[in-house]
Amino acid sequence: MPRRGGDRRIPGRDPPSAVEPAIADDWARIECVDAMDGLGMEALNEQAAVRERPGVVVRPRGLVDLRGRAGDPVTLSYQPGSVVVVSGLPGAGKSTLLRRWSRSAAVVDPRAAHVAWQAVMPGWLPYPVYRPGARLDYFLRLNARARGGDPLLVHDCGSRSWMRRWLSLTVGRSGRELHLVVLDVGTAEAIAGQRARDRWASRRVFAGHRRGLGRLLHGLSRDGMRTVPEAASVVLLDRVSRERMAAVEFPAGAQPARA
Repeated sequence: MPRRGGDRRIPGRDPPSAVEPAIADDWARIECVDAMDGLGMEALNEQAAVRERPGVVVRPRGLVDLRGRAGDPVTLSYQPGSVVVVSGLPGAGKSTLLRRWSRSAAVVDPRAAHVAWQAVMPGWLPYPVYRPGARLDYFLRLNARARGGDPLLVHDCGSRSWMRRWLSLTVGRSGRELHLVVLDVGTAEAIAGQRARDRWASRRVFAGHRRGLGRLLHGLSRDGMRTVPEAASVVLLDRVSRERMAAVEFPAGAQPARA
């Protein structure tokens, strides 16, 4: 983690005037700067209620931009029963991150439904034929978990705004919160990730996800949390900060951070 008063610029993106002053009273002021393939959006400053204490535990509230911020391992701390949706392009590292966090909460991943259906279908039958059934299976599993009351981690591409709104309504009925973690790694990094796992999204599917995620990032850069009123927080990560996300926790008695 950068020392207090150090240079907190994002290399190649922040001018010298954007360097934040030393953190006062352990509260960090975060800048929202869009980074998806050089969209060039103006920085949108928000006071994100992020508290860092020894051990680098971050309690996200509002818009929290950690892109380009190297440092010590981080634990994201949420209220009990929260639902955390991890979004990003295919190959961005969502599954890897969720595996790292899976000790703390159940994970709902559409890939699990895909594999389950594939296991019982004839090998000659192409996936697009039974994709609707696999997707329905995924949403039924997600609905059951979301209504259960326990903390939940959800794998998502980031292009389904209707799903975020539905999840927020579902968990909100029991006084729980929806949070987003968005992986903004860019197209080249996502394609490299697909190559590394030797599993590819089709050109059409990838383009659709890229447009949807681009709209989300553009809206966050322009309008901040007004883009996602259904969420209590959005944490933005890139390749550098993604590797810092060591764990997630849902401690009993946790309270929302306040700006």
